[in-house]
Amino acid sequence: MAEKSAALDRIDREILSILLDEGRIGWSELGARVHLSANAASERVRRLIRTGVITRFTAEVNQEALGRTLEAVIDVKVAPGNRFHDVLTECDEVLWLAHVTGRTDFQLHVACAGTPGLQRLLTRFRDEFGAAETTTTVVLESFRPSRPDVAR
Repeated sequence: MAEKSAALDRIDREILSILLDEGRIGWSELGARVHLSANAASERVRRLIRTGVITRFTAEVNQEALGRTLEAVIDVKVAPGNRFHDVLTECDEVLWLAHVTGRTDFQLHVACAGTPGLQRLLTRFRDEFGAAETTTTVVLESFRPSRPDVAR
């Protein structure tokens, strides 16, 4: 269970900024970059985890290297009471899912093996997962916005 969140100081913010770009950085290098010892830097990170500021460390995967050459954003409308999001853990193609307000119920970002893979996924959404309606937008190019400025 996370401790009560504490105010972040300048060093905490610098550590967060570095970890956002270099999550696998070693304690010695991290400490050197923020002018702390390796032990002090690691203790700061452990505290950020305990207080819930850092929730997890992840790897970024190149979808094309997995044969998923087409990305799309899919808006999904489901029947009331449908647990659409519960079954999506079975779909490796789904990169993220959001339960949203508006005309549709869910928005998904997917990566598929071309248009045949997208067609199979849409059919699966309808036939297995109960999607009543989908609207698909193919991603032509994507950009990563700059990381949030946590250093302020």
